[in-house]
Amino acid sequence: MLERADRILDAAGELIIRHGYRKVTVDDIAARAGVGKGTIYLHWRTKDELFEAVLLRESIELVEEFAAMLRRDPAQVQPHRFARASFLATSRRPLLRALFTTDLELLGKLSQHQLRSHDLLAADRFYQVADRFALLRTDVPNRPYAMSAAQTGFYLLSGLESAGSELEDEARADSLAFTVRHAFEPAEEPSAEVLAEAAAEYISIFEELIPPYRKWIYD
Repeated sequence: MLERADRILDAAGELIIRHGYRKVTVDDIAARAGVGKGTIYLHWRTKDELFEAVLLRESIELVEEFAAMLRRDPAQVQPHRFARASFLATSRRPLLRALFTTDLELLGKLSQHQLRSHDLLAADRFYQVADRFALLRTDVPNRPYAMSAAQTGFYLLSGLESAGSELEDEARADSLAFTVRHAFEPAEEPSAEVLAEAAAEYISIFEELIPPYRKWIYD
């Protein structure tokens, strides 16, 4: 069952990227996946639920990648390093990049779906950890808004013809990391011990997110 569901999700994701949400039908997905149309409805009741599952599975993969990254290198928990890694990871995933930038052409009404912020469900907890370990400045007015606005700008501009449009993703990510480091982090570098403890708490949050994601997609 899971193998068949993943085959359908793979097909749906490929077709959305190629043609956009509005042009893809359940018949198209069934043909691409090599299953009957009715089989798709055994897993998801509507086309929208199927496409939401595609996006949610992408989110799972991203969360798993972040957790693995922090296990390998706890220093990546520093906000500027994490922002850089997140930018590059999202840039490799066209559907999540489209979701993050509200790409109406690719995702249609799904761009306004609640999954648009699904990876930020634990945002308050992440900020609490960051504050407890002094990873972020506390004197920035409306800090969550300011950080979100600053980072979103890098995602939006990367898809536009503008100054800097010739930059590679690595260069854009470097600029984002510099901005976050100097605008939102204290001057003093945290110790290796602090980074390890903070990374362990971030990993715990990520691990709590994954099971509900999987349950929604496959159950």
